[in-house]
Amino acid sequence: MFGRVRSPGRLLVAAIAALAIGGCAVGPDFHRPSAPDMASVAAGPLPASTASANVAGGRAQHFVAGADIPAQWWTLFHSTALNALVEQALAHNADLKAAQAALDVARETTRAGRGARYPSVSVGMSASREQDPPGALAPVPSNNAFLYNLFTPQVSVSYVPDVFGLNRRTQESLQAQQQAVRFQMLATRITLSTNVVAAAVQQASLRAQVGATRELVGINAHMVQILQYQRDKGYAGGLELAAQQAQLAQVRASLPPLLTQLEQQNHLLAVLTGQLPEQASSPSFDLAALQLPQALPLSLPSTLVAQRPDVRQAEANMHAASAQIGVAIANRLPNLSLSANAGSTALAINQLFKSGTGFWSVGADLAAPIFQGGSLLHQERAAKAAYAQAAEEYRGTVLTAFQNVADVLSALQHDAEGLQAAAGAEQAAKLTLDLSRRQYQTGYAGYLSLLSAEQGYQQARIALVQAQASRYADTAALFQALGGGWWHADDASSDQPRHNPGHR
Repeated sequence: MFGRVRSPGRLLVAAIAALAIGGCAVGPDFHRPSAPDMASVAAGPLPASTASANVAGGRAQHFVAGADIPAQWWTLFHSTALNALVEQALAHNADLKAAQAALDVARETTRAGRGARYPSVSVGMSASREQDPPGALAPVPSNNAFLYNLFTPQVSVSYVPDVFGLNRRTQESLQAQQQAVRFQMLATRITLSTNVVAAAVQQASLRAQVGATRELVGINAHMVQILQYQRDKGYAGGLELAAQQAQLAQVRASLPPLLTQLEQQNHLLAVLTGQLPEQASSPSFDLAALQLPQALPLSLPSTLVAQRPDVRQAEANMHAASAQIGVAIANRLPNLSLSANAGSTALAINQLFKSGTGFWSVGADLAAPIFQGGSLLHQERAAKAAYAQAAEEYRGTVLTAFQNVADVLSALQHDAEGLQAAAGAEQAAKLTLDLSRRQYQTGYAGYLSLLSAEQGYQQARIALVQAQASRYADTAALFQALGGGWWHADDASSDQPRHNPGHR
């Protein structure tokens, strides 16, 4: 027996489906750029360990090649108050919430774009009351009525086979754009945590500097009083008094800027944690309460480009631009669309779906651009130029990333040396102050000498505090420069790039 003969419509649908399945995605397939051919992220050889000093934050640090970075790297400073402040910022910061909302937008946009891979189905129902003129040659209804109701429910199906990969390249571009937004959000989170740590360190430094400056004001004011008394008694001249008064005025003038900076740091901490400045009560930090991490990670060049969110964002932008080339090429090729309609039409609702009221249609449309004034050609060229732009932006981002790491590594070494020198100066000033006190108590030195030694000690304290703050801040900057450990976060596995079916 002969098999059942298929209708031409079914054969057409089967042929188009086979063509869509076997179709290819035009345009270039994206390949991840290779990492720079470098042995180390450092600009030069690194010492086994940095210099050390016997003060808070003066412990020697050593670099561990290939060491991993924890997601909550700020906990390495062992400060409960700092940990709580960073967590508060991550939960309430407005910029981070905006970045997370942007990721939600990109995620839903990508999901919406997936609909192009499937047929579009719609259901409609129309109802009308119509009247034909009495002189009409042929009334529409079979009962020759000139006034009648017409009810028509129908189902419409349309589908555009992805013959040349237009939908696949579009979806690929949307997924890459989503990844770019995701890495932008991760960069915002890492920058936020680093800014909180830096602001807390700066607040502690400024508090110590304000305290030392106020003591300097008191010392200089006392020295002015002594010189005033000595001048009145004829033991000192006006030149010495004027010089000391000028010194007092300079020290007093240095205090308001420090107070302004301290208040600004408190305001910054409030805003970073999602609060208004007048509503926040930022904790007071002390550098001595922070513990300097001793083991510092040192990523390999290939690892750095995979860890830095800004590099990954630039790579995703490059991927999206590559996919857009395929979109532009596919737009210049023929486009095939399939459609089908089925329904029923009757003069009364109770007659719908009865025998003889149904209708259906199946169609296929093929359209190819012939002349568009050169717009499609130039759009393809623009897409290729956009890819070249994204590639150069990626290269620039990689160079900046390596520059950041090299700058921080150099700063850490010089910070340790600077802290060692500042600690030595502070210890020498403290020894001078102790000796001056003993000499004053035994009558071998005047009170002005003691006050001068006290002034030198307070100035050395300020320099020491500044050196300590630089070391803490640059240590935090290293964790940021190396990527901030985002891959260990709880949500690190979400929105990972998926394998693109258009890549072969």
